[in-house]
Amino acid sequence: MKDRPVILITNDDSINAPGIRALVEAVRELGQVVVVAPDSPQSGMGHAITIGDPLRLDKVDVFDGIDSWQCSGTPADCVKLARDKVLHRKPDICLSGINHGANHSINVIYSGTMSAAMEAAIEGIPSIGISLLDFKFEADFEVSANVAYELTKRMLAGPMPDHMLLNVNVPIVRPADFKGMKICRQAYAKWAEEFDHRVDPRGKDYYWMTGKFMNMDKNPGSDVEALKAGYASIVPITIDFTNMRMKEWMEKEWKDFV
Repeated sequence: MKDRPVILITNDDSINAPGIRALVEAVRELGQVVVVAPDSPQSGMGHAITIGDPLRLDKVDVFDGIDSWQCSGTPADCVKLARDKVLHRKPDICLSGINHGANHSINVIYSGTMSAAMEAAIEGIPSIGISLLDFKFEADFEVSANVAYELTKRMLAGPMPDHMLLNVNVPIVRPADFKGMKICRQAYAKWAEEFDHRVDPRGKDYYWMTGKFMNMDKNPGSDVEALKAGYASIVPITIDFTNMRMKEWMEKEWKDFV
């Protein structure tokens, strides 16, 4: 076992979510799988880390034959603790998911799934965040599990550059209707939020956030386009947020200012 690649698996839906179980089963033959995942759902947590509260890390028996820990913190906390206190080394690859729900386009900003993968990539660990567009607890993960297996196998075959980070989304399709995978770019889209105002039994105001996803991207090659056509989208993500075009524009237009 010590000669097999170490595969760290985490998520944001909690260690008890069906998606992470599907991911563990999909890749367990490819290496030594270790799971460190939140003890409760952390969807929409983004790249939050726990600073003001202690973190709990408990070994649990959730997956047959797989070393597993549940963490009281965020998805990013899970990756940090996995590297420092569980593995005491970098894993060969980090897989986050399989998420219940889409993380394509602008969702990558809010996603705890992708933030866990990004935290690993920051540490130089090649990583994949994988999501199924189906939010249902009883979703069918067959296609997304196959995608996870094929991508993990390919990445472990190498070479993998440092900080490799992939945002993978899978459409809701039957295996017979699945078109395959496409390397894409992130679509220009956003959420148009609305807040439903309600009053609780004590007369206090509260709000439920609602809204709809708006895709403004009409150009070919986006993740949204690929998913609509029945393909899994693969978007390489960078951990460097620098807008180089904006930087060049500012250096030209603001040269008398800075």
